[in-house]
Amino acid sequence: MTHASLRGKVQTVRGPIEPDTLGPTLMHEHLLCDLVPPRYNTDDGLESEITLETSFEINYGRVPHMGKFRLDHLDCAIAELLDMRKVGGRAIVELTCGGLKPDPEGLCRIAEDADVHIVMGCGHYVEEYQDPRNFDRTVDDFAAEMVAQIFEGAWGTPVRAGIIGEIGCQAPWTALEKRVMRGAVLAQGETGAALNVHPGRHPNQPHEVVALVREAGGDVERTIISHIDRTIFDEERLLRLADSGCVIEYDFFGWESTYYPLARVDLPNDGMRIALIRTLIDHGHLSRIVISHDICTKTRLRRFGGHGYRHIFANVVPLMQNRGFTDNEIHALLVDNPQRLLTIE
Repeated sequence: MTHASLRGKVQTVRGPIEPDTLGPTLMHEHLLCDLVPPRYNTDDGLESEITLETSFEINYGRVPHMGKFRLDHLDCAIAELLDMRKVGGRAIVELTCGGLKPDPEGLCRIAEDADVHIVMGCGHYVEEYQDPRNFDRTVDDFAAEMVAQIFEGAWGTPVRAGIIGEIGCQAPWTALEKRVMRGAVLAQGETGAALNVHPGRHPNQPHEVVALVREAGGDVERTIISHIDRTIFDEERLLRLADSGCVIEYDFFGWESTYYPLARVDLPNDGMRIALIRTLIDHGHLSRIVISHDICTKTRLRRFGGHGYRHIFANVVPLMQNRGFTDNEIHALLVDNPQRLLTIE
C-alpha cells in the first residue's frame, strides 16, 4: 500500500473505503484490549463474576476487579456492535495501541460479523504499559514503525491502521512519551493520517501537546485531544485549546457518575458534556468536536450492566435534540467531522 493509493480514502481493517460510506462514527473506543495495569497481579479478580449486585461497587472502586480491564470476548463485541447498528451507528475508531495487546485480526472478524467499519489505531500508550525495549528506541524508529503500521500492517499482521494513536502522555510528561509523540508527528506528516492523543491528567497538558505538535511541524488541525471530559473543566481553558486549532474529543459519554478513580476531579455527566459542546459550537468550533464513549472496561458493556456502544445513538442524540441541537450540528459531530479526520490526506 502506498500513500498515493490511500489518499482520499478511509482505511478500515477490511481495507480502504470511500469517505462518504463511513456513516455515523464513534471516534474513540476499544473492542479488544487489556488495560490491566502492569504493576498489579493480573490474576487478582480476573475470574470473579460481574453481577448486578457487584457492578456498581466495582465501578466505584470498592470491589477490586482486574478482570473488568480486559476486553477479550469477540462474540460479546459483535453482539454489542449489532446493538449499535440497530440505532444508527455504522463505524468505530478502535484505539487499542502498543502496550494494550492489540488484536488486528480479531478486529477484522468483528467488523465482518457485525458489518461495521472499524478504523484501527497504532503507536504506543503511556510509559507504564510500554515494552521496556522502547526506552532504547529513537524518534525516527518510532516514526518508521507507525508509518509501516499504516502502509504495510500492524502488530505482525497484514491488517493496516487508519489513524495514529491513542498516543499516551502523562503529567508530568516523560522523556519516552515525548519521543513517541515526536515519532507520531513525523508519521502523521508522512502518511496523511490523523493523530489521536491521550493527554496527561492536568488541565494544561493538552496545551503542552499542541505546542509540541506545532513545534515539531505537525498538523494541529488533524490532531485530536482525547478525554477532555476528565481533563479540562473551565470554559476559558477549553476555548483557548479549541482556538489553537486542534480537535476536542468528549469521549466519556455514558459515564454519568462524578466519581473518577484516577484523579481527584468531579466528572461531568452527559447533560454537562452537551452544555460544554454547546459552548464550543456557539464560539465557532463545530468542526473541531468529536464524541465517543471510550469503552475500555467490561462494566461499561450492556452485557455487564453498562450502556454499551449504542448509548450515543440511542440516548445522547435524542438528548441533544431535546436541548436544541440542530440536525446539521449532530450530523457534523457524528458524520462530517469523523469523515474529514479519517480521510487520508
